[in-house]
Amino acid sequence: MNFNDVYRAILKEYPDILTVEEMSKALGVSCKTGYQLLRENKIEHLKVGRSYRVPKAHLLSYLRLGMQSVTNS
Repeated sequence: MNFNDVYRAILKEYPDILTVEEMSKALGVSCKTGYQLLRENKIEHLKVGRSYRVPKAHLLSYLRLGMQSVTNS
């Protein structure tokens, strides 16, 4: 599965800027894990007031890095 397939299969239906809940659902993880990924700066994000927003481009970068580490193993 290449990167474009991942985008079409997972992220195409989501808005350009995701909430933590949307991001977590797309990644198939709990919201708790989603917040942990943000706190550990594994996924670049924006903080708007007290809430987090994740641009789809940043989530794609995170997925791309993960796919590269899997293929390089």
